[in-house]
Amino acid sequence: MGAIATLAAVAEPWASLYNDTPLLQSAVTFVHFAGLLLGGGYAVAADAATLRGARGTEPERARLAADLHATHRPVLLGLGATFVSGVLMFAADLEELGTAPVFWIKMALIALLLANGAVMARTEAALRGDRLAADVAWPRLRRTAAASFALWFVTLLAGTLLLNAG
Repeated sequence: MGAIATLAAVAEPWASLYNDTPLLQSAVTFVHFAGLLLGGGYAVAADAATLRGARGTEPERARLAADLHATHRPVLLGLGATFVSGVLMFAADLEELGTAPVFWIKMALIALLLANGAVMARTEAALRGDRLAADVAWPRLRRTAAASFALWFVTLLAGTLLLNAG
């Protein structure tokens, strides 16, 4: 028995409950989309503000840095909800999703989003703490914001393709 088949056998009680309960499917899907809306919404708005404001005056940049710091909690909360609900949806359809290339592409995109977010958070924290020169930090923040903006939409596209592949 392969790894995916073994995992599917372990997840079978959950898969049966999930697949036989439309209300449960709707609740898990809602949490997935709500997490995406919360985390992605805050992130895309912060990315747009960073792209606009990174070339502003020093007081504007200081305000932007404080605003960016305040976005971390809702983005992480949204990503957490999306992750947990995604694991539940994956466990309900392991054999199909585990072999779907678009699923693994979406997972790779999420990993890139997380890595990019970590670079962005470190850069923003270093900038607020004056541990990184502004002439290095602001261009890096602009690059990571542009990458984040694009990655959120490409990840959404991958999720849409995955939804419609089955």
